[in-house]
Order: sequence, then structure tokens, then C-alpha cells
Amino acid sequence: MSRASRKLEHLKYAIETGQTGVQGFENVHFVHQALPEVALSQTSIATSIGGLQLSSPIIINAMTGGAYETVKINQHLAALANELNLVMAVGSQMSAIKNKEYRSTYQIVRGNNPKGIIFANLGADATPEQANEAIEMIEADGIQIHINVIQELTMPEGDRDFTGILDRLQAIKESVKIPFIVKEVGFGMSKEVVFQLVKRGIKIIDVGGRGGTNFALIENKRRLDPYPFFNDWGIHTATSILEATTVNKTEIIATGGIQNSLHIAKAIGLGANAVGMSGMILRKLVNEGFKQTLGYVNQLHHEIKLIMTSLGAVELLDLQKKPMVILGETKDWCELRGIPINELARREFL
Repeated sequence: MSRASRKLEHLKYAIETGQTGVQGFENVHFVHQALPEVALSQTSIATSIGGLQLSSPIIINAMTGGAYETVKINQHLAALANELNLVMAVGSQMSAIKNKEYRSTYQIVRGNNPKGIIFANLGADATPEQANEAIEMIEADGIQIHINVIQELTMPEGDRDFTGILDRLQAIKESVKIPFIVKEVGFGMSKEVVFQLVKRGIKIIDVGGRGGTNFALIENKRRLDPYPFFNDWGIHTATSILEATTVNKTEIIATGGIQNSLHIAKAIGLGANAVGMSGMILRKLVNEGFKQTLGYVNQLHHEIKLIMTSLGAVELLDLQKKPMVILGETKDWCELRGIPINELARREFL
């Protein structure tokens, strides 16, 4: 099967399968502040990643490209990013690197968002030369390198050799002159992996937790002999954020089933700098259209400010100073893993 055909299948099954809806945020609770001493008009949802200033914590995360049928989707996503001043990441550009005729399916993003912040995207098998070609292709402001071992193992035509990934990531990081992000695709990040990345000088981590688009389930739909044991694999998004925050000197992007404003606020409160959304935005766009998707994101922005006001947070990252209580399965996981969640519950009183 061609790479372009595979991408179309991924897009089809991503829309069909949806998101699992279990990201761990149901176990995360802000402590109510009855005297917030903040006005809604004071609040700001601006943040930053790798020195890039973002007017919103929402990143339209990597989805598609590399097939002519995806051009319209990328065109609309780029127009949405342009209208709302959101960061947008393109899908993996390896198709366009190996076949130049597909470059336009990615370049449409820059064409429809000429001044916006756009992230390039490649897999961990890329070379430094390919990474720089991907950056040049769309005049990227940052680059994501995605790691997707479980997806590859489940994919009928996927990779089976994952040796040398850390060396390749470090080589790419050292060759590019823009923010460099390592991203999981839906199975989460452990503190051990984050520590290894930081040791190699990689400090922007997209945890890509379990709870969103399930690429094992998608690939199993493409298999004649499914591997069902991978369908429930991974670390939930909320837990992945907590795992990553145990390692110093990191900036965290939280992705994996982010569906609403409270998920966003909780992700930031746990330690993320920004959040990636793909599945929800893709389905809104395909099923409801551009105008409705625009309204959806604007409503998210308003609701984030309402939550911030209720907690007495003027700046977005002030949410990381507010006490939070972790319960249930997430609490059990963190206690067994030695993640100090008691400190979150006692913020501002330590």
C-alpha cells in the first residue's frame, strides 16, 4: 500500500473510532477558591513554548498531509489557526520528502497562514537533512519529531527496529535552529523516557498520552490478524503530565483526548505549558464545518478564562500555583511510581 493511501486510511479510521475519553482528568480536581480576588477582564491565556509566544494554550496538533485528498482539511485547519492565532502542526512530512509532488499538501498550511506559528513534523527515523528539508518546506517555526513504537508494531507495514532513536533525536536537535519537540502519538511518556531526552538536550516534550485517538486500534482495523493487547496500552494523559513534571528543565505540551476547557485548565495546572488538540477539532471540522469549529474554539477560550477567574489565576500559568487533589487510579499510579502529588494539594500553603 502506498504511503498516501495509508494516510487516507488513518484519517478515515481516526474519525470513525473517535477518542477513548479516558485521559485521567476525572481523577484531577482543583480546590475551590471562594475568594479569588480576580476579575474576568484581568485574565490572560497567553503562554510560551521554546521561546515562542503563544496567544492561546491550544495547539492544532499534527493530523494529516501527504495525499491530495487531505489538502482541503489542511487548508481549513490553517485558516482556523490564522483566524484565531493558534499554533498548528502539520502531519508527518516524510511523504513529501520522498515524493516531491506531495509538497503542496503541506505548503497549503503556510499559504493560508502566512504569519502564524507552524510546526513541521517527521518520525524518529528521519535524518538531520530531512528535518531541515521539512522545516524549509513550510517555513516552520518549530519541529516535532514523533515517536510511535506501539503504532509501528501494530501497523502491518510498520517498523520493527527501534535501535538508535536517541542518537537520531539528538543529531536532529543539534542540526536545527528552531524549537525542537519530541512527541508521543497517544501512548504517553514515562519519567524515565523524559529523563533520557533531557540528558540529550531535548527539553520540549509533547507527552501524547492515552485517552485520545488510538493508533493501535486504528492499525488493528487495518490488520487481518489484530493485536488486541495493544488497544488498551499506554499511560493516561494526566498521568503522563505528572510523570514528565518530575524531570527538571522541561516544557510540556499535553495531548491525548483533550476535549474541553476543564481538561485544558487541569492539564496546565498539572504542569503543561500548552495543550494539543487534534481529534476533537478534526471531527468538528468534518462533521459541523468551519464556522462551528471556529465558535467551538472561541468558546473554549472564554471558558478557560472563567475557570481561571474562579481560581484567582490572572496569568494562565498561575494555574500551576493553585492546589489540586489527585484521586483514584491516577493517585494509585503516582504513589507507586514515587510521584509527589501531595505537594500539589498543598500549593500556596507550603
